[in-house]
Amino acid sequence: MATDDGSLLHELKIIWDEIGESETERSKILLQIKQECLEVYKRKVDQAKLHRAQLQKEICTLESVVTDVCSILGEPQMHIQQCNRNTRSLKEELKLIGEQLNEMRKKKDNRKDQFLKLAEQIKKILIEIRPKDNPTEVIINDADLSIGKLEELNKQLQLLEIEKADRLKQVADHLNTINSLCLVLGTDFNQIIKELEFCFSEIEGPKNISDDAIEMLVSQIQKLREVKRKRIEKLQDLATTMLELWHLMDTPIEEQQKFLSVTCNIAASEHEIAEPNALSIGFINNVGTEVMRLEELKASKMKELVAKKKIELEELRKRAHVVEAKEIVDPSMALEQIELQISITKEEAFSRKEILERVEKWLAACDEESWLEEYNRDENRYTGRGVHLALKRAEKARILVSKIPAMVEALVAKTTAWEMERGTKFIYDGARLLTMLNEYTTLRQDKEQERKRQREQKRLHGITEQETFVGAKSSSLKNLKKVTRTFSAGHNRSSSLGGVTQPLQSLRPDSPLSTKSPRSARKSDEGIALPTS
Repeated sequence: MATDDGSLLHELKIIWDEIGESETERSKILLQIKQECLEVYKRKVDQAKLHRAQLQKEICTLESVVTDVCSILGEPQMHIQQCNRNTRSLKEELKLIGEQLNEMRKKKDNRKDQFLKLAEQIKKILIEIRPKDNPTEVIINDADLSIGKLEELNKQLQLLEIEKADRLKQVADHLNTINSLCLVLGTDFNQIIKELEFCFSEIEGPKNISDDAIEMLVSQIQKLREVKRKRIEKLQDLATTMLELWHLMDTPIEEQQKFLSVTCNIAASEHEIAEPNALSIGFINNVGTEVMRLEELKASKMKELVAKKKIELEELRKRAHVVEAKEIVDPSMALEQIELQISITKEEAFSRKEILERVEKWLAACDEESWLEEYNRDENRYTGRGVHLALKRAEKARILVSKIPAMVEALVAKTTAWEMERGTKFIYDGARLLTMLNEYTTLRQDKEQERKRQREQKRLHGITEQETFVGAKSSSLKNLKKVTRTFSAGHNRSSSLGGVTQPLQSLRPDSPLSTKSPRSARKSDEGIALPTS
């Protein structure tokens, strides 16, 4: 049952009336009641003030927290408008600030989650890029979760992602380069990659894109390129040799077709050779085998060619009457040396041509001189078949033999001039021609002296015979003189024209002066021939 102070005071007055309480006492009690009410009001006011102070403190605290959170997030501080604050109670304001604080805390948590995600991504990329640095957790400053800091961290992540992308591209390019080199060299790409210490296959895990991994790939590429360069040099050397052998031996196009891919790359640079197995060991060995086959074939043909060239050289020397010199021939340069000797022999033969022609004429005259000597010694030269032909040849031979001194003199002059011009001796079949001519001239002079001595002896012998037969008949004397004159004339001609060839034959056994030429031999056998002019 609700009561108020008025009803209570009325009830109190009734009780006081029943008791008979005095007015003084009543006033005293009412004053006391009023005093007690004031105390209660005062106490309630104090309690209200304390509550208000607590609310204001909480509001200030929350505002401070809100301010701190805004500072952490890097956002402007949220202020409650003063006009609105005057129309709101402290509890309403506390509730509003609490809601704002909760909102800011959620925003802070979301912002921190963003920082953590970025930090985790950065850490992951750093582990892939620089594993040696052993990066720890990315430190996040809880006192600074501003958008600027978040953007800064995000830029760092973007730079790392760009670097990662570049490294992935480098690794991919290096792997493609290694694969291309392995294809050209005929090497197993997977085996090469397995031998490396790092993982480059996405099947086995994330690709290693560290500096060490990239350097190892670069090093492997350099090794493979060095191998490629060496094989290119070897293959191009083989190709050059092959082309030379093809050209030297006139190899048919059909046989060349199989190795045209090799010769096409004879001047190719490193990057131009990219066909699979173009530099494999097996392919290079096949080319090497073919080159060896061609070299063996060349050696066989070279032997045949050298033999032909030797025959040609011997024929040239034989025609030029040049004695073969004992020379040390390098087997590897045999053909070149023989061709050089052929060239030299041809030049020498050309320079000796005129003298050799004169020598041939002189030797032919000597052959005729020898034939005439035999003819004069033949007692039956005026009988038998072909007498008139033999007489004609003898007459021509006497004319030719009479020209021999002039021939020898001209030949000596030509030979002397040739030797002075060239500063060397003119050798004919191993002997010096001037020596042969001088010996021939000396022998001819000796024969001439011998002939004169014999003629003088015959003359003296004839005078003695005339004195012995001084008393003979006139007719008999005439006949005797006629016979003696005829015999003496024939014998003198034989001595003067034919006898001089005998000493020449003793010059040397193999000399052309001591042996009849086939031509002169045929003339003697036939008994008829014309002298060589």
